[in-house]
Amino acid sequence: MRVVPFPPMKRPLVAILRGVKPDEAGDIVSALIDSGMTAIEIPLNSPDPFRSIEIAINKAPAGILVGAGTVLTLDDVARLHDVGGRLLVSPNVDPEIIAGARALGLVTMPGVFSPTEALLAAKSGASSLKFFPASVLGAAGITAIRAVLPPDLMIAAVGGVSDKNFADYVKAGILAFGLGSSLYKPGMTAAEVADRARATIEAYDAAVQLMG
Repeated sequence: MRVVPFPPMKRPLVAILRGVKPDEAGDIVSALIDSGMTAIEIPLNSPDPFRSIEIAINKAPAGILVGAGTVLTLDDVARLHDVGGRLLVSPNVDPEIIAGARALGLVTMPGVFSPTEALLAAKSGASSLKFFPASVLGAAGITAIRAVLPPDLMIAAVGGVSDKNFADYVKAGILAFGLGSSLYKPGMTAAEVADRARATIEAYDAAVQLMG
């Protein structure tokens, strides 16, 4: 089974733009990229999400990973591929969705909470795992589950993670994160998002540097 790898990134940080509208997506995505963010997720329960994803792709230079979140159907997998998205994030582990995305060369990040879900996602060929909600599991909980997973599998903490608590997770060796409301909430301007993105990146870099 060929697994599509999560691409190497200086900062594996996924900006989650839940609720973004197409008419604001371009400016917000540009602000995030200019601030140093390298991955963009637009959940499919946002207004006209595939249009926003297309706009984001057109704004993103090579090396920026753009895709969809809350992907639940094979039709959405196919549509994401058709518009040029490369990242597929789902809230659950659905082997059929993972297989369909993998066949199209998409990077997958299914949501997991338990060892059973995490091992099923790994067995299904997921590129990476989204431990959600990380605020409930905590760094210690994720670390305990990680002990039974393939050592080279990308692990991301999502949900309740922000520039305020990166250090707790980084100390545990968790270096990838999905960032939602700490970066973007509907109604925010591109300038506000840029400010939050810069603060996020500064905190992330500081946490990683402390680990040496």
